[in-house]
Amino acid sequence: MRIIRGKNRGKILIAPKNLPVRPTTDMAKEGLFNVVENYLEWEAITALDLFTGTGNISFEMASRGCNDITVVDNNRDCLRFIDKTAGQLQYTAIKTSMGDALIFLRRTLRKWDFIFADPPYDYTEYPVLVSSAIDHLPEDGVFVLEHGVDHSFQAHPACFDTRRYGGVHFSYFSPEAIKNERASLEDTSDSPS
Repeated sequence: MRIIRGKNRGKILIAPKNLPVRPTTDMAKEGLFNVVENYLEWEAITALDLFTGTGNISFEMASRGCNDITVVDNNRDCLRFIDKTAGQLQYTAIKTSMGDALIFLRRTLRKWDFIFADPPYDYTEYPVLVSSAIDHLPEDGVFVLEHGVDHSFQAHPACFDTRRYGGVHFSYFSPEAIKNERASLEDTSDSPS
């Protein structure tokens, strides 16, 4: 796992082999950040990384200057690795929280400007996860869901983009997309036929 940009650009991070994870590939991660950086400035936002695994995405955000990153995972060994690595890299922005992602979202009223989630590809709670994540965004916030080929979210009213990098798929959501779709529908209905 490699940090692509920022103050630790090129840094290789080696996670223990016993972690039950599937880290996002460098190619997919680079594509993800190229898209997200059109909408957000890392130094000015808060971020939430759900199903964080090795912390791959969070380390990339911290390297790029994000100062407030909450990471959630239900595996204690993953969080130990993240805490240890964040300490070595002096990333004080990363705060770990152990638990189930949906329970975590249900128990907090906080909103984040950027939320990333990478659940297992056989995850069965995608609709609830998408809805809960969107509820924790400001209107101009962005939620990115990593998923496999068996799922498509293009019909979701908040989904404004999808990208594929090999077997990795990203769907991008924003409350603003829902507002824009409603405005577009209203404009269409107001138009003379």
